[in-house]
Amino acid sequence: MFKHILLPTDGSKLSDRAVKHGVEFAKSIGAKVTTIHVVPEFRMIVDEGFVSPMSAELKKRFENESQEHARKMLAKAEKVASAAGVKCESVAVVSDFPYQQIIDTAKKRKCDLIMMASHGRRGLSSLLLGSETAKVLTHSNIPVLVVR
Repeated sequence: MFKHILLPTDGSKLSDRAVKHGVEFAKSIGAKVTTIHVVPEFRMIVDEGFVSPMSAELKKRFENESQEHARKMLAKAEKVASAAGVKCESVAVVSDFPYQQIIDTAKKRKCDLIMMASHGRRGLSSLLLGSETAKVLTHSNIPVLVVR
């Protein structure tokens, strides 16, 4: 059946629950998991071509804080997998298109299932599914299991 499950996480309670269920499911079928967190790209507002001299410093600070936040979230997911005895790898990627990175990572890592929360930190973008989950469902050729 499934041998490698991708578990996206954004640190929300529902995302944490999806990771927990994903790890439990992986354990029950003898699969391994990969957790992923997508870090947003840095954006700076500029006025008519003026870029603040602080922009490089702000960008570096944003990137460092984002990477540290990602490490903490992924470490939390790794701890859940380790406690269950499930082999786990983690990856943090930078992109403004989380759904695309989730799909691309699933393909690159040869995952045969994506298991993710119905919505995350952004709340309900639509009545039933969060926007990133809906995009993964729409664009993925890999089966997707949605956790609510």
